[in-house]
Amino acid sequence: MKAIILSAGQGSRLLPLTQNQPKCLLPINGRSILEWQLNALAASDVNDVTVVTGFHAEEVDKLVASKDFGRQTVRTLINPFYAVADNAGSCYVAREAMTGEFMVINGDTLFEPALVARALEQRRLPVTVTIDRKESYDGEDMKVCLEGDRLRRIDKALPLDIVDAESIGMLMFSEEGGAYFKDAIVNLLRGENGLKSWYLRAVDALAAKRVVGTASIEGLTWQEVDFLEDLSRAEALGSKWGRAAA
Repeated sequence: MKAIILSAGQGSRLLPLTQNQPKCLLPINGRSILEWQLNALAASDVNDVTVVTGFHAEEVDKLVASKDFGRQTVRTLINPFYAVADNAGSCYVAREAMTGEFMVINGDTLFEPALVARALEQRRLPVTVTIDRKESYDGEDMKVCLEGDRLRRIDKALPLDIVDAESIGMLMFSEEGGAYFKDAIVNLLRGENGLKSWYLRAVDALAAKRVVGTASIEGLTWQEVDFLEDLSRAEALGSKWGRAAA
């Protein structure tokens, strides 16, 4: 299983912490967000990882070059268009790495190792979106509408009365699903406002073809790091995971 981590952005909502480093390098309990992700993936034998970089890409290159990742092969791939395109552009740049079975993971999502294994166990359809549920959803949540365990819609702007869960920023693809996804990304970028689109708009389009399923990780812990207040929650989780591994 391969993984592609989308880490091209600056994370401007975390300024001044991201003034001179990308969000994926922010330290959480002594490790960068990226290192937490790599460790969690390695626990499920996801050992072929491509990190898509952009803002201060050289800093990610330095980290990757300085670390021994054991059995895990970690490489970087720069998205030179990160400043003018949203993360659909990063997926376009990473198309050649999207072969066989692979995952696409947002570079600002921390998750415990058990979450990866739980998600991988639930793959049934060509494309799988990892979801969680909570009591209420806000404007920042990537909301999903379901039909059983099949995805019907995914978008931040979904009406709350049809929302069933939220995407955590981890997707899985079979070889067939990867082919669907790459075509959908190209079509998305060709369309109106394509450069300013999230890659999940491509997944939303694929959902209409009934090829997108979901994997629920309810009860397991994760944290998206978007705002300064998210850092304390991430620190608490990192401390908890560190004690569990000791």
